[in-house]
Amino acid sequence: MLSIPALSPPISQPKTLQNPLSKICKSQYQTERGLQFDVGDTFFRSESATGRDLGVLSAAVYKQSNGSLRVLDALCGCGIRSLRYLVEAEADFVLANDANENYKMVISENLSRVSSGDERRWAVMNSDANKVMTECYLRKDYFDLIDVDSFGSDSSFLRSAVSAVKFDGFLYITSTDGFSSGGHRPHHSLAAYGAYVRPMPYSNEVGLRMLIGGAVREASVLGYHVVPLFSYYSYHGPIFRVMLQIKRGKIPDNSNYRYISYCIECGNSQAFSWDQLGEMRCSCNTNVPRSLIVSGPLWTGPLHQASHLACMLNLAEQWGWISDSTGRNLEKLIKLMINESDPNLPFGYMKMAEIASRAKINSPTIGAIMDTLHEEGYAASRSHIDPNAIKTNCPMTECVKIFTELQQHSIR
Repeated sequence: MLSIPALSPPISQPKTLQNPLSKICKSQYQTERGLQFDVGDTFFRSESATGRDLGVLSAAVYKQSNGSLRVLDALCGCGIRSLRYLVEAEADFVLANDANENYKMVISENLSRVSSGDERRWAVMNSDANKVMTECYLRKDYFDLIDVDSFGSDSSFLRSAVSAVKFDGFLYITSTDGFSSGGHRPHHSLAAYGAYVRPMPYSNEVGLRMLIGGAVREASVLGYHVVPLFSYYSYHGPIFRVMLQIKRGKIPDNSNYRYISYCIECGNSQAFSWDQLGEMRCSCNTNVPRSLIVSGPLWTGPLHQASHLACMLNLAEQWGWISDSTGRNLEKLIKLMINESDPNLPFGYMKMAEIASRAKINSPTIGAIMDTLHEEGYAASRSHIDPNAIKTNCPMTECVKIFTELQQHSIR
């Protein structure tokens, strides 16, 4: 069993690394948030830096609240996430694992830049991720945070990962399967996540909800439930990443794990519980086969926890991470996520182009429609997933009327 080192001092500005010890063969050095590391021959995507930023901020918030942080990076690649958890989140211990033995030298060299002091703060393994997590569970060697940055729709890690996380600990999971979230491989999404997904206008949000739903199902089998702390979509890949908190006990009901529908006739969306499966219809048309597209079961609850995001934003400001030279703007992203956390907002989003098309007019500015929705008493937010879309509890039919009225006022 891996021992827990002595606690680090309270989190402050991330520490400066020592200089590299030596040059690795086939070195390909990169720099991220001021940390230099070697990617070697590993798969590395620089565009995923925002997802790593969010993971580190969330981990740092955990340590501030709990006093210690042990991390398992189950599919670590070159080890950049492990390095950042050690340096920036000041993790007490990180177990960096990758099944590819050829990566061991690169991982070890990158992590060796962190001085260990009296206690060893990291270890490298080259084994199957499921095996590592299952063995940790059997030894009762639980982690505060497990990061599973998997490829495609490989959901085989979910149950072993949930088992190896401490109660109230964090699980950071991934999908890169845009075909399944887009409804193009419904039988594949059913096998991987237990959800039959069909094409919908807000497919990228469906991808996040499909991933959370898969975790909900696996956690429920073990007698646990999950709470999404943040959900992040990025178009490159695409990448769907979700940070979950693992809680003891099953959810008292399935109110946030339901089927969703989109009506191609009127554009409205609805959620249906399991006992409503034989009664699904849209008020605009009772001909279900012709008008409704149904997917599920999926997570239909909040994608984020506003209080956790507020703590992440506070840390980002303290660390000077609000924006950088690459165009990343964490302040804008996290504030959008906080706005999306409004409990009055339903699942999905409406694309401005679709509303304008149904209204048969040119689209007004997104600012104008947002102001009007708020004046009319509706909840509304922009979407971090699609910059030209809104999340609102205003039905599509009413949005069409608002678009038309805005145009009429503009030409008077």
